[in-house]
Amino acid sequence: MQLGWLQTFIAVYDCGSFTKAAHRIGITQPAVTQHIRSLEKKLGQELFDRTPQGAEPTAEGEALASETKEAISDLNSTIARRLGTTTSGRPLKLGGPAELMSERVLATIGEMTDGGMGISVSLDTSSSLLEDLKNGVVDMAISAIQPRCRGIESTPLNDEDLLLVASPDVADNLPAGMLEVDGNRALEKLPMVTNGESEPITRHYWQTVFDTTPPSNPALVVSDMRAVLSAAVASVGIAVLPSYLCTEEISRNKLVVLMEPEVPPIATYHLATRSGTLSDPAVARLHDHLVSTAKEW
Repeated sequence: MQLGWLQTFIAVYDCGSFTKAAHRIGITQPAVTQHIRSLEKKLGQELFDRTPQGAEPTAEGEALASETKEAISDLNSTIARRLGTTTSGRPLKLGGPAELMSERVLATIGEMTDGGMGISVSLDTSSSLLEDLKNGVVDMAISAIQPRCRGIESTPLNDEDLLLVASPDVADNLPAGMLEVDGNRALEKLPMVTNGESEPITRHYWQTVFDTTPPSNPALVVSDMRAVLSAAVASVGIAVLPSYLCTEEISRNKLVVLMEPEVPPIATYHLATRSGTLSDPAVARLHDHLVSTAKEW
C-alpha cells in the first residue's frame, strides 16, 4: 500500500469530490481515481459511493478516515515544514463579507502587509466563500455561517449584536407598544430590506426573537449590508443590522431601534480554514493575527 493513496483518500473525503481533491493536491482527476481504486482493491472494500453530487464515504470509508485522518494531517504538516511546500511564494487569499472586511478587517491587516505578507481579498456571501474555501479558491474565510462540512475547521472570531432598525419615518407607522404585544405580526405591513432572501442575519434574528422565519418577500434585496443600511436610512424599510454598522446612524437619530429583546440576538463570525493548512507558517500567522485583533473590534 502506498502512503500517497491514503493522502489522496483523505483529500477526497474532505472535498467530497474526486475533481476537487485533484485540484487541492495538485494531481489529475484520473490519478485520484486510480489511487482510490488501488486503495479499495488493496483493502477489499468500497470506500466511496460515486453519486452525481460527488463522492460519499461508505461506512468503511468513514471508519478509515476516522483512523487515519489525524495521522495523515500530521504527516502533511511535517512535509510542509521540512520541504517548504507552503503558500509563501504567493499572496494569501482571504475572503469575507464586504461590509465586515471594509469596516473591521482591512484596517487591521496593514501590520501583516508591512511585514512583507501579500494578501488578496475576496468579498462575497458567507455561503459562497465557504464553498470557495472548500474548493481551494481562498485560503481562509470569515463567515457569518458556522462551517459544518468535512475538511473545514473554524475558530469563533467575534460576536456582534443584531438590531432591528428603521428610520424615524418608518418607525412612526408602528403604534407604540404594538411590537411587544403582537410580535412579528406587527411588522407584516412594513417593507423589509435584506442583503439576500436567505441571508443568515435576518433569519437568525427572526428565529431567536419571534421563533419563526422572516418574510419571504422583502421589498428590497441588495448584496451589501452597507447598502441595506443606506436603504433603511432612506426609509425604504425595516432592516436587521449588526450593531457596529449602524451605531453612528442611531446616535444621529437617522435610525431607531424598534425593540430590545430580553435576549439580544448576536451574529458570531467564524474564521475558517481547510483542515491541515494551519501547518503553513504564513496561514497560521495571518490566522493568529485575525483572532487576536478581533478581540478589539
